[in-house]
Amino acid sequence: MRADHIPAIALAGPTASGKTAAALAIAEALAPHLPVEIISVDSALVYRGMDIGTAKPTPEEQARVPHHLIDIRDPSRAYSAAEFVQDATRLIQEIRARGALALLVGGTMLYFKALFDGIDDMPPADAAVRARLEQQAAAIGWSGMHAELARVDPVTAARLAPGDSQRIQRALEVWHVSGRPLSSFHTTKTIAPSARPIGVTSLFSLEPQDRAWLHARIAQRFHAMLAAGFLDEVLRLRARGDLHADLPSMRCVGYRQAWESLDGLHPLSSLPERGIAATRQLAKRQITWLRGMPERHTIACNAPDATAQLVRAVQARVLGESA
Repeated sequence: MRADHIPAIALAGPTASGKTAAALAIAEALAPHLPVEIISVDSALVYRGMDIGTAKPTPEEQARVPHHLIDIRDPSRAYSAAEFVQDATRLIQEIRARGALALLVGGTMLYFKALFDGIDDMPPADAAVRARLEQQAAAIGWSGMHAELARVDPVTAARLAPGDSQRIQRALEVWHVSGRPLSSFHTTKTIAPSARPIGVTSLFSLEPQDRAWLHARIAQRFHAMLAAGFLDEVLRLRARGDLHADLPSMRCVGYRQAWESLDGLHPLSSLPERGIAATRQLAKRQITWLRGMPERHTIACNAPDATAQLVRAVQARVLGESA
């Protein structure tokens, strides 16, 4: 089969929907016909030293199938959607040239959207602007900042809760730095799958029909992370001395709540409850993003045979295209 005829397949889904296990199952089912390499589509897995709290594939799992875009960045350095698009596009081409299929797997929906639709370069963080915004928030509260955002960028404000300080601050920062609302950076016209130069021909999505099932999985996984030493992992990161709570790495779900507890802003006893609640909010946002991608092929992740359904669907698509 010609390298330029090998498709690339995307697998998305909210956190705790079973993407890692499903991706490995797909890769191993396709292996007799076509080797597979996995490209991570996850803004937290890029960071080294953040293993437990990100549910990073284990070394054993990574050894079963080649993985990319994991452990590529120190937590002190940011990684943008634009960088992801550049890296993923290059990797898809390289994987094809090796005669393998690129399987893009993850839950960072902005990365998927940027890859599929294109995205403007976002303005970089500006420490001075951020400091002024924090001073303003101290004076009027984040609900007041949300009202300010609604004035300059009503589209973004409509999808953010008044207490979502991290995203409100970033949206206002973008406005002050660029003079453009954050929402204007995400309006590129959707490219038809057949016209995508990167060749991602299919988007499969693991989504729960029963939210209670996903919520139970999220709670179970967060407790398992704590039992596996998640708090010790955050303590090691803090002990470096060069990381702080405003870095994108430390704003990842779970890490942010742990950092705040260790700073004394909340009792450590509340960490499980706060971490689970934040992860549920993340899953809700991920599902909302997915519903804006009508071309996706959805599999109910709470179905007993969800992985088998997904493997059959991907096999039919890939092997049919390669025939």
